[in-house]
Amino acid sequence: MSTESAQIGLEEFQQLIDEALPLCRLFGIRTESIGYGEATMKMHFNPDLIRPGGTVAGPALMAIADATLYAVVLGMIGRVELAVTTSLNINFLRKPPQADIIAEGRILKLGQRLAVGEVMLFSEGVDEPVAHVTGTYSIPPRR
Repeated sequence: MSTESAQIGLEEFQQLIDEALPLCRLFGIRTESIGYGEATMKMHFNPDLIRPGGTVAGPALMAIADATLYAVVLGMIGRVELAVTTSLNINFLRKPPQADIIAEGRILKLGQRLAVGEVMLFSEGVDEPVAHVTGTYSIPPRR
């Protein structure tokens, strides 16, 4: 855990994704905490996100993971709306039950132009992760 302060606050980040990324609002993604290089988010269970087999759909899991990485990166660099995903890799580990999804993200490496992070996804109340995600964000040149 870093001793540095987050460069964007929880409320400001939530407002940003609510306004600029309406898919987050549609999926019920909320920011639980944001720190310097770490963030926790929650996606509230919604029966509309269930796929055949009764599990939470992969695209919904990818959405919360990507939003969490965005929070992790902005927690370190501040409000840079044009920081964008350049890669996202997800390993589905087990079938998530019909429950809220918790995403715990952290930075692995922050460079001048790229940030690499990881997210562990959990079903609320279950200790074993349902997915492991790594991703890279491109950071626009600073002025």
